[in-house]
Parts: sequence; structure tokens; C-alpha cells
Amino acid sequence: MSAPEPVALTASVRLEWPAFAAGRLLRRLTGASVGLIVPLLALAAWQASAMGGWLPPQVLPSPAEVTALLLAMLESGELRDHTLISLSRVAWGFGLGAAGGLALGVLMGLSRRVEETVNPLFVALAQIPPLGWVPLLIMLVGIDEALKVLVIAKAAFVPLAINTLKGIRAVPPHFVEVGRVFGFGPWPMLTRVVLPAAVPPIFTGVRYAMTHAWLALVAVELLASSEGLGYLMVWGRQLFQLETVLVAMAAVGLIGYLLDRALAGVEARLQRWRQIGAGEVGAGGAA
Repeated sequence: MSAPEPVALTASVRLEWPAFAAGRLLRRLTGASVGLIVPLLALAAWQASAMGGWLPPQVLPSPAEVTALLLAMLESGELRDHTLISLSRVAWGFGLGAAGGLALGVLMGLSRRVEETVNPLFVALAQIPPLGWVPLLIMLVGIDEALKVLVIAKAAFVPLAINTLKGIRAVPPHFVEVGRVFGFGPWPMLTRVVLPAAVPPIFTGVRYAMTHAWLALVAVELLASSEGLGYLMVWGRQLFQLETVLVAMAAVGLIGYLLDRALAGVEARLQRWRQIGAGEVGAGGAA
């Protein structure tokens, strides 16, 4: 008599799943459509300004002119080449700065003595914005790729170090106690207990670091570069080709948004893995 119950439950779940999936898809589409309201209104105001002649084309080109130039630059490969150069710079700089920031944050988070020794100098240097290092770095490494990579690395280094420190200090003490019960040494304790528990603040630092790195990239390319999206802005301004500036600005904004969304997706996956891992540890401790 008890056998039909699981069958009925399974059938109920199968019937409810399409409705649940459809509702979830509808909510996502609704959220996406709401997020498009402001950009569409801005585009409409831009088009109205171009049609009404409120601003001269030399100051604000029409959407049609910017779109035509965008398509031409995509077809010629010019926009692709400049974008790849910028992405390469930010990848090297972000990788270098993120590795250093993560390492320093872990060291300060695990050792009060290291924090007391390093933190005053770290805080003082963190107050200097990335572009404030440009004059000194030009004297040390010149104006080639090393300058850009180091400025980007400094921009990524600070937020990741700070958030890693905060994340490790926020790990609940009973997590560490469970690791000790299982006999974890220093390295397993760090990799299997401390860092997984500190994933949310650390990944917040990763997203901040990427945002700062991307902003620093554009800024340093505006100052000292002959390639890249920042250079395109300067070149367009010098030639009074504002449509080139707008195309580069659109590319910078879109790429920055996509990078942040990609990191948000990775963070969501890590959060799910962390929750599963925490449930397994809890089950093991209860057993």
C-alpha cells in the first residue's frame, strides 16, 4: 500500500517542473527587460538630439554614424585588434596583481604578526592611486608594456588583499575546530577549510580587482599608449572624430560588463560548491 506514494510524488514533481522552469524564465526575461528601459530611453534621447540638431555632429554624432563606424571597424578588424591588445594587458596585470594580493591577504589573515608588520606600509601605499605611480614607473621601466602591466597590477592588488584578509578573519572558529578534529595540517586546513569558507569576500575582492584593473587599463592607455581601446579614445579626440571615441567607450563598457558577469557566474558556482562542501563536513561531523 505504501508503494504508490513515491510514484505519485514523482509524477507531481514532473508536472510541476515545467511550470517552475517557465516561471523562472519569465522572471529572468522580465528582469532583463526592466534593465533595458534606461538604455533605450537614453538611445531615444540621443536620436532625438541628432534629428533635432540640438548639438552639432562634431560634438555628438548621430547613432547611425556611430553604428556605421562600429560596423566598419568590426569588418576591418581594427576594433578587434585594439580590444585584444587591451585584454592582453589587463590579463597580465590582473594576474600579477591578483596573485600578489591573494598571497598578502592570506599571510596577513593567518598571522597577526605579519599584519602588524606589513599593514602600516600597505595602507599607506594603497592610498596612492594607480595613476599616481606613473611618473615613478616611467623612470624605472619606461613607457612600454611593463608600465601598463604594473599600473594595472597595482589597481588589482589592493582590493583583493583587503578582501582576502577580511574573508579569512571572518571564518567561523568552529570550522577550524572541525578541521583539527579531522587532523588537518596547515596546508589542508588552508585549502579545505579556511579558503573555501572565505570564498564570498575573496570573490568580492576578485570582482573589485577586475573592475579596478579594467579602469586602470583605460586610464593608462589614455596617457601612454599607441594601441588599445584607450588609445582609440585619444586618437579620435585628437582628430575630432567623436564617433571613434563613442565606439571605443561602448566597447570598454560592454567588455567591462561581460567580465563582471562572467566573474559573477563563477562566484555563483563556487558558492554552490561551498554549500555542498559545508553540508558534507556537517554530515561527517554529525556522524
